[in-house]
Amino acid sequence: MRFFADLHVHSHFSRATSRDMTLENMWKWAQLKGLKVIGTGDFTHPAWFKEISRKLNPEGDGLFSLKKEFQVPVPSSLRRETFFLLSCELSFVYTKRGRTRKVHMLILLPDLRSVERLNGELNRRGNTSSDGRPVFGMDVQEMMRIGLDVCGDILFIPAHVWTPHFSLFGSESGFDSIEECFEGLSRYIKAIETGLSSDPKMNWRLSKLDGITLVSNSDAHSPKNLGREANLFDTELSYAAIREAIEKRKGLLCTIEFFPEEGKYHFDGHRACGVVMSPEETMARGYLCPKCGKRLTIGVMHRVEMLADREEGVRPAGAPPFLSLIPLHEVVAEAMGLQTSSARVSQEYLRLVEKYGGEFPLLVDVEEEALEDRAVPLLREAVRRMRAGEVEISPGFDGEYGKIRIFGAEEREARRGQQSLF
Repeated sequence: MRFFADLHVHSHFSRATSRDMTLENMWKWAQLKGLKVIGTGDFTHPAWFKEISRKLNPEGDGLFSLKKEFQVPVPSSLRRETFFLLSCELSFVYTKRGRTRKVHMLILLPDLRSVERLNGELNRRGNTSSDGRPVFGMDVQEMMRIGLDVCGDILFIPAHVWTPHFSLFGSESGFDSIEECFEGLSRYIKAIETGLSSDPKMNWRLSKLDGITLVSNSDAHSPKNLGREANLFDTELSYAAIREAIEKRKGLLCTIEFFPEEGKYHFDGHRACGVVMSPEETMARGYLCPKCGKRLTIGVMHRVEMLADREEGVRPAGAPPFLSLIPLHEVVAEAMGLQTSSARVSQEYLRLVEKYGGEFPLLVDVEEEALEDRAVPLLREAVRRMRAGEVEISPGFDGEYGKIRIFGAEEREARRGQQSLF
């Protein structure tokens, strides 16, 4: 079965996360997006684990369905079976080889009993009720040993591996290789998460990642951001099949990616001063902000350049392809010349996903010729340009999202004028 999955999300128990991140709302937005499988997120949090246990039905294959009494109404054209997979993200802050390390890890498990056992072990080593993404002072390897003792089918995926402050390869607190971080446990790292500020093409520049599966997930903190990055599988619907597809790249058709420049750590910069720089400019400036003289935050592109041993353009054998997409509410806002927060944009978004059967079907599957819409007349051209990569982006930096443009204001008005003649 061909299906979209987003395995890294957060609940309303995580810091800086919307109160709307409930299982009910996650299920509803998965319907709107066209997601078949979504992570629960945050299963280490005691209150969230109680909600998971109370509101989800185990299907016997490592996936869970939302009980009918918690399902909210959605249009019939969008209604589909949607399943949850037990997931969480953990943060590890510790000292190794004289440096403070900060690594985030996505963990997947197949059953509630394994989650209970893991939670029990982790609660003895930290405060799992403090945050949906708890912080531990132990080496990430210690957690892996605990997890492997709990369940042999556990899956470890280093999260958003290039972000500067909290990731495997982060410029501020990470490592230069998987082996440096995980040592003898490196064989259990079968996949890494690219994160919003990088895409597979950037990761392919490191030959040491050729045997590692690249996955993409939203890391969503609000329901509408579900699926902004995702994975397209063609497997049976089960935890075991998804795990095998990730570990062996059998059945992982492609990943859905942000344009990496839109991610908030793509380029170097200093947000307080409004300074953004390419890696070349940063090196020429001695890594210092030209306005205040403080050290710049080194972004993902710079870090990739530092570790890469290939020029751009090489695709390793067996590596799944990827699609760079813009979330539909951004596409609609661009086509209408409005802010993404506009009520009209939300209204047209809901109408379009109902008309075309979901966000992913519209962005990925529907033929361009079929994308005719009087209320959003530039929709077809906007989707065509997005699929072709014909967009303009001001790169994100130092925690500031990049700004993406499909149309300039003058072009938008000119095209509207041409269409009104007919």
